[in-house]
Amino acid sequence: MINSVLDALPTYVMSLFPLPAKLEDRLDKLRRDFLWLGNKEGKGIHLVKWQTAQLSKKSGGLGIKNLGLQNRCLLSKWLWRFGKEGQALWKDVIVSKYGQTDSWTSNTVTSTYGVSVWRSIRNLWPKLARNICYKVGEGTRILFWKDKWIGQNSLMEDFADLYSFCDNPGASTAEMWSQQGWNITLRRLLNDWEVDRVANLLKSLEDFPGLNTNPDAIRWKHD
Repeated sequence: MINSVLDALPTYVMSLFPLPAKLEDRLDKLRRDFLWLGNKEGKGIHLVKWQTAQLSKKSGGLGIKNLGLQNRCLLSKWLWRFGKEGQALWKDVIVSKYGQTDSWTSNTVTSTYGVSVWRSIRNLWPKLARNICYKVGEGTRILFWKDKWIGQNSLMEDFADLYSFCDNPGASTAEMWSQQGWNITLRRLLNDWEVDRVANLLKSLEDFPGLNTNPDAIRWKHD
């Protein structure tokens, strides 16, 4: 009853606006009272901690939703849609207002005046970005060094030493790939101990099947 009715009521609002902490506390109190008292008045006995009740049933809880977590997930869904959808009117409005230099999200909202719904949503991007990766298609939207498209980390993280003197740090995967293989250029000659690092980099790229005509795609990292 709590999940199907009480949690469903604020869902639409939570999909667009961040839930104020005081309001979340108030809603949690209403849900706790309903859980332990039903329609009775007075004080009831709380048999388990509220944090325990919010755990999944598999984890020993009651499966009651965490409103704060649900709110952040619903807001993050707009960021997911921004990266997934091609042409959409709402997306064009966001790009027109805030600009876009990243292939997968808008620029950070820096205005300090007024109420910006998108600012609250855009602030969630760093956390979402840590949990996504990319599937290479055409390769034009995925950055070779900076995006997570092969392995668990970006090449910039795994090969920070090579990235520090690469010739094209902002190149896309399509710009780095040719039918003859990878076109990795560096700004200086390699030292002896750096030759193995380049060999390891090329080895990590061995399983790449090449570009194709499909659009680049965003994926959930934990699938």
